[in-house]
Amino acid sequence: MARVKVNLPETFLFSTELSIRITDLNYGAHLGNDALLSLLHEARVQFLRHVGLAEFEPATGRGTIMADVAIEYKGEGFYGDVLHIQMAADDLSKYGFDVVYQVRTQDGREIARAKTGMLMFDYKARKLQLLGEELASRLRGEAG
Repeated sequence: MARVKVNLPETFLFSTELSIRITDLNYGAHLGNDALLSLLHEARVQFLRHVGLAEFEPATGRGTIMADVAIEYKGEGFYGDVLHIQMAADDLSKYGFDVVYQVRTQDGREIARAKTGMLMFDYKARKLQLLGEELASRLRGEAG
C-alpha cells in the first residue's frame, strides 16, 4: 500500500501553539484523527489571519474552501500536550494554494505532517475566484 508523504518546506511563515484537550482523545487515549483535523483548522484560521485573509467574509461571501487534505501521522499526542504547529503556504496556483503543517509536542516529538489544499471561493456565486498576486505575495511571506 502506498503511504501518504507530506513534504515540508525549508522555512515556515507562521506558528501557533494549541493544547490537546480531554475531548480531543479517542478510545486509545491519544489524540484522535478527527480532533487533529479540527486543531489544524484552528491553526489554519490563525495562519490566514496572519496573512490578512479571512476564511470567510460574510459581507462579500468570499473566502476559502478546502479541496483536499492529507495527514501523515508520525506519533501520538496525549492530554495536556501543547502542540507547536508550524505552517507555510506552498504550491500556489491561479485559484489557490496548499497550507503545509508540521505538528510537534512541547518536547519536540513530531506528531504529524499535513497538507490542506485551499481554493479561493465566492460562496454567493458558488464559484472559484482568482488568488491574485497581492495575496500570493503575502502567502509567500514577501509582503506585510
